[in-house]
Amino acid sequence: MIIFPNAKINIGLNIVNRRTDGYHDLETIFYPVKINDVLEVIEADELSFESSGLGIPGRIEDNLCIRGYHLLKKDFNLPPVKIHLHKHIPIGAGLGGGSADAAFFIRLINQKFELGMDDETMASYARKLGADCAFFIQNKPVFAFERGDEFEPIRLDLSAYKIVVVMPPVQISTAEAFGGVNPGQPKHSLMELINLPIGEWRKFIKNDFETTIFKNHPVIRGVKASLYEAGAIYASMSGSGAAIFGIFNDTPDLSGLEEDNQVFY
Repeated sequence: MIIFPNAKINIGLNIVNRRTDGYHDLETIFYPVKINDVLEVIEADELSFESSGLGIPGRIEDNLCIRGYHLLKKDFNLPPVKIHLHKHIPIGAGLGGGSADAAFFIRLINQKFELGMDDETMASYARKLGADCAFFIQNKPVFAFERGDEFEPIRLDLSAYKIVVVMPPVQISTAEAFGGVNPGQPKHSLMELINLPIGEWRKFIKNDFETTIFKNHPVIRGVKASLYEAGAIYASMSGSGAAIFGIFNDTPDLSGLEEDNQVFY
């Protein structure tokens, strides 16, 4: 059985508070985009994982799909499976690729082995694998808060626009991203600001990670500037970076960015 995990972008990101458990409270808008990995699961004599496409760092046993299998195995009588992941969503990009793979794996296993889990149950497993994993269970636009794992549905449809994602040759670690952030309550919640006309988002919707990341990596700041120069209505870094997305009325000419960056139209 094959499934196609997709990426997400963050429209705005406010770091609200540092929690006692070492995490941060935040608020952001998650919006799914059509950049996809390919995930295949078949029954096998023993559990195994292999990948193609982009290289996946770290140990196989730490891969979120493998961890997801062991998590479900505790509660369900699962047979061994062979997992193949073709990685296309950039890594270290703030696009949620690993989280999407984990959540889609849970969805696939639920369907393949008829486990009978509803969305709420699958989301509860996904939350144990990562803060934003649960978003990909329903995979619809949401206002995310607390650790980024509590959601409120929103009405947001950007299908009339062209969303372009640019991945510079840079990867941002979580430690670097959070190291330069000073948490604080925003003047206006993103829940309110997202209802503004898109042409006004540039004035009011921000990503708190950009200040430090742009200082440390001017190339990322330059990509955002290039998107606005190309006519973007709104552009921002997604999550903790390094990917930058732009929202356009029509497909832009970004040939000047394609030589040094990955560009996803």
